[in-house]
Parts: sequence; structure tokens; C-alpha cells
Amino acid sequence: MHSLFRLGLILAISGLPLLANASHHLGTPLTEEQIAPWDIDVGPDGRGLPAGSGDVAMGAHVFASKCAACHGAAGQGLIGDALVGGRGTLASNKPKRTVGSYWPYATTLFDYIRRAMPFNAPQSLSADEVYALSAYLLNQNGIVPPGTILDKDSLPKVIMPNRDGFVPDSRPGKL
Repeated sequence: MHSLFRLGLILAISGLPLLANASHHLGTPLTEEQIAPWDIDVGPDGRGLPAGSGDVAMGAHVFASKCAACHGAAGQGLIGDALVGGRGTLASNKPKRTVGSYWPYATTLFDYIRRAMPFNAPQSLSADEVYALSAYLLNQNGIVPPGTILDKDSLPKVIMPNRDGFVPDSRPGKL
């Protein structure tokens, strides 16, 4: 039994270099059209934000229908992370990293929602829905007032509570 195992192991190991050099023809190259929806890049200054707008009230409706199942009705976190609260906890023994306590730029919130949410259908939200969700979450964290309307001009002007809590990236070409 051990001899057969050793023989099988020797044959498997000796064939590894052949497998490493083999072309398996798995998958197909992506087209520019397939890559385009993933070519999303929004900077802290608002570079890359799309046209559109959304307000807190619309964001509350979108959140209830597309986000609350994972993040909780009040953004407290269920399956997904908590999105609301945590201000003043980052230096504590139990930091709570949320939109209102941790994130340095409101544009980062927009970018992340647009790219990755909802978890079961990333990139399915319209620009208006993403602006509305951003407005709603910023309002829930006490950063913007209830009547706020966000768009590509107003979103980069939102000052986040932890904006100065990060070290700037000094590499060339980075903001």
C-alpha cells in the first residue's frame, strides 16, 4: 500500500512542471464593453462622479428596500457591517468603524456603494439611488441635515468627521 502511494506521489510531483507550462485555454478574454462597468474611479475631490442627484428622503426608501436586510433597519448592522454610530470610538478599546466615525471622504462612500452594493447585485443601483443612499447615510450619522440633496458638485464638499484621521498618500499621481 505504501509503495503504491509513493509511486503515485512521485508521478504526481514529476508531472507538475508539465502542468505549470501547459496552456489550459480556460476562460475567454474580456471585451472593452465587459470591462467598462468596472472601470469606476471616484477621487476625494469628486473626479469621476457621474451626473445625477438624490436626497435623504429618497435614500431612506432605497435603504429600506435594498440595504436594511443586511445592514439593519437603522444601519446598526446585521449580516453586513454597521453603517451608523461609532463617533468617538476609534481611540477606544472597542472602535466602531462606520460611515460616520471612520471614513475620510463622502466620495469614498459613494464609490463603495456604487461599486459593491447591494451585495447580491453589485452595480445595480442608478447614480441617483447611490447619491440618495449617500445622503441618507450621511444624515443618519449627523453629518448632513435632513433636506440635503447630493450631486457631483455637493458631495465632495461634505466634510467627514474623520477626514484628518488618515495620512495622505504622497506617491506621485495619488491624491
